[in-house]
Amino acid sequence: MSKVVVEISNVKLSLGGKEILRDINLSVEEGERLVVLGQSGCGKSTLLRLILGILRPTSGSVKFQGHEVPKMGRRKLNLLRQRMGMVYQYSALISSLNVRDNLALALEELTPTPADEIDKMVKEKLSLVGMDGTEEKMPAELSGGMKKRVSLARALMMKPELLLYDEPNAGLDPVISSVIDDLMISTAEQTGTTSIIVTHELESAFKVATRIAMLNEGEIIAHGTPEEFRNHSDSRVSNFVKGQASSPSQSTQFPQTQ
Repeated sequence: MSKVVVEISNVKLSLGGKEILRDINLSVEEGERLVVLGQSGCGKSTLLRLILGILRPTSGSVKFQGHEVPKMGRRKLNLLRQRMGMVYQYSALISSLNVRDNLALALEELTPTPADEIDKMVKEKLSLVGMDGTEEKMPAELSGGMKKRVSLARALMMKPELLLYDEPNAGLDPVISSVIDDLMISTAEQTGTTSIIVTHELESAFKVATRIAMLNEGEIIAHGTPEEFRNHSDSRVSNFVKGQASSPSQSTQFPQTQ
């Protein structure tokens, strides 16, 4: 049997008196590349924050590798987060640090790893994402696509069991977006890492996903393989896949959550 890495059960989340997520049930198995698809504001990124323990659900269970994330204290939660890697929407590189130091920071702060071993790991991860020889470059010297690659390399430094991607194609042109998609696939296959990718980009979703879950107004309205989504009977899913506008009753009410 496949090992469940993330399990979200009966989760509801309300913020500021508004219901953001309701009745969320979702499991992610080892080695999967799950794409969470939906319009901006439907609650996709909120799911990542729940998995990281940044937000706690109003009710329900969020588990990572069998650990109940919302019930963990700060120390144990920080240790658990070291087993996850996060690729942020706009890379979130520290502008005052060069590429090497951006990648090395977590290891230097959180582990006793010797400097020469860290340097070796930096080179390995940069090579994995096609950014060899960029250790001394500053973030301002990098293009958007290069920053995304470095951000992915940084996420891999702690050898995570789970990679979380928040809109990895945001702000990229179609050619670079396709390169990042290929990189997400090859990284998962080479490292065996489980991936959860939040996006509203259909082309990327169908290319990268082994499975897709679609959020609409805070609910998961469909999940299945990419092929199942292409031929889905739910009009909300088929309209989204075909690029047709939703009716007002189907539009998101949660613009602040993304």
